[in-house]
Amino acid sequence: MLTVTALARRCDTTPHTVRYYSRMGLLRSQRHPQNQYRLYPFTEVSRLNFIRQAKYLGYTLNEIRQILQDAENGESPCPQVREILQRHIKENRARLDELLTLQNRMEQALQQWSQMQDGVPNGHSVCHLIETFTDEPDQEQDDGGLLR
Repeated sequence: MLTVTALARRCDTTPHTVRYYSRMGLLRSQRHPQNQYRLYPFTEVSRLNFIRQAKYLGYTLNEIRQILQDAENGESPCPQVREILQRHIKENRARLDELLTLQNRMEQALQQWSQMQDGVPNGHSVCHLIETFTDEPDQEQDDGGLLR
């Protein structure tokens, strides 16, 4: 059996992370009868390494929990793992497209502003640089999109 700290060291993570994953139900522990410390079986080393690798690949803790549950129930989680990763890739591509659009807009604004004088707020204007930028914002982004 391993203590929180020993498990964390073996997996190159922090005791806080081990405790958090335990609270989330991702790691299984027992309580020491005398001091109530959490103790983990050695099998949790591979489980924690799996969790860390899945996090590294972009899986959420809820997704990881479902994958682990499927595996514990004797079901192959591999189809679900592929499906989730495909969805994440699609979502990331959309976010990257939005970020590239934002980057281009920012560069365009900076180029326009490079020749403009600084202004002083006058009660009708906060910063004329932003207020005079000529590219109109997309309606999508104005109502709570990623790029707000």
